[in-house]
Parts: sequence; structure tokens; C-alpha cells
Amino acid sequence: MHVELLAPGDNGGDIDSITIANTHSSLDATVSLSIVKLSDASSLNSLETYYLFKSVAIPSATSLFLNNGDMLSFDNSVSGYSMFITVGPSDIVDVSINANGI
Repeated sequence: MHVELLAPGDNGGDIDSITIANTHSSLDATVSLSIVKLSDASSLNSLETYYLFKSVAIPSATSLFLNNGDMLSFDNSVSGYSMFITVGPSDIVDVSINANGI
């Protein structure tokens, strides 16, 4: 499943931290986090994709905490980038974003 966490113009480009929690009681979740420049927001066609990480297994009942603001900063202006999370179809995760401006 591919879910947009921040759309262009959400003013979330100044992110302090992201927590991704695998809430499943027994199965790992496979997670990717990316910054995407869309050519057409309505069809989600991608011009550019940059992965912060790809296909990382988060064990059950465990959280992944990213707190490097420099790594998490990106152009989230109206003409900028979106942030997407991709998880497997049966994965269950909660995402918390701590950012200036949101």
C-alpha cells in the first residue's frame, strides 16, 4: 500500500522526527519512506522518487524513530515534493510526524 503522508503545500518540509510503529502483535512490517515529485497529483504519476529508506523490516510491536532533521528536510512547497510511505498489504503501522508548521 502506497500512502501520501504529506502533499505538496502541507508545509511539512521542516520535519524534526518521524515515528513508524508496527502495531501488529506477531508479524514484521516491511516499510519504505520516499520523497516524490509528482507530475500529476490526481493520478500520482511520479517524475522523481528519492528513498529515505527502502524495504526495511520493522519487527512486531516495535517502532522506528527517525530524528535527523537534516535528513528529513525537503521542499514541501506547493510546487515541491510529497512524502509517501509504502507498506505491505497486510502490514499495520502507525505514523507520527513531528514538524514545524504542521
